[in-house]
Amino acid sequence: MEMEKKSKVLIIGSTGNLGYHLAHFSIKFCHQTFILVRDSAYTDPIKLQKINSLSDAGATVLKGSLEDEKSLVEAVKQVDVVICSIPSKQVLDQRLLIRAIKAAGCIKKFIPSEFGADPDKVQISGMDYNFYSRKSEIRRLVEAEGIHYTYICCNFLMRYLLPSLVQPGLMTPPRDKVTVFGDGNVKGVFVKDEDVAAFTICAIDDPRTSNKVLYLRPPGNVYSINELVGIWESKIRKKLEKIYIPEDQLLVKIKETPYPDNMTLIFIYSVFVKGDHTYFDIESSGGLDGTQLYPQLKYTTISEYLETLV
Repeated sequence: MEMEKKSKVLIIGSTGNLGYHLAHFSIKFCHQTFILVRDSAYTDPIKLQKINSLSDAGATVLKGSLEDEKSLVEAVKQVDVVICSIPSKQVLDQRLLIRAIKAAGCIKKFIPSEFGADPDKVQISGMDYNFYSRKSEIRRLVEAEGIHYTYICCNFLMRYLLPSLVQPGLMTPPRDKVTVFGDGNVKGVFVKDEDVAAFTICAIDDPRTSNKVLYLRPPGNVYSINELVGIWESKIRKKLEKIYIPEDQLLVKIKETPYPDNMTLIFIYSVFVKGDHTYFDIESSGGLDGTQLYPQLKYTTISEYLETLV
């Protein structure tokens, strides 16, 4: 969409995997881009490299942290849009940021740190150690303060589980035998970090996304484990021996595995048994389909990604 004026954007978490791509695409799509950086980031060589790279590309570096309300208010007052991409286990650290956004009074859209399954739609409450309820808590705080938002639900990032073909403990896809969870027919969704970032930046100045959930379910990125195995088999020209772990056995395995080691199994149960990525229709749930809104965006498909692992 052609926009008259590009929003000024603040990215929090720009030294992380997704946050770096969010800042990169914000700059690429011609937004004046600010990144909030804590002092400790400068002592980490990888983070420092990312800060310098974004600064060289045109980002304005601001000193501050999610624990320092004064620095947050000062940073927020310079922009129109705030995007947060901190790790999931830290999502409640956004509470002070929400207060700062409310105090500044100038933010026309806030995109909180979600970038996974829809926390209000997952069907595993009570077994996820509050992983999703914390994200829902942030949503309710944003809504209670009357802050305009867009929630980005991209489901799985490709770097999680896809490199192993949904085989916990493996770093690369199997070449002999493969474990299939449930009946293997429930579909999950994988999207590459760079593509999530591009969709997110497209949404910030789009009035259609105001106070909406934007779901990413790109065609070519929605597959069951059986289908993933089939794609992989065709690439390596070999049939794999399949070992099925039915739902009841998976639940026992989750119970026997200590936290946090069992979280991967819990996510697999959520997505590939309960169908938490795909059991609901986007439109009838009141959400928006990112690939329909922005058909111009090219993205990496699962088949293309698996090709790089052959």
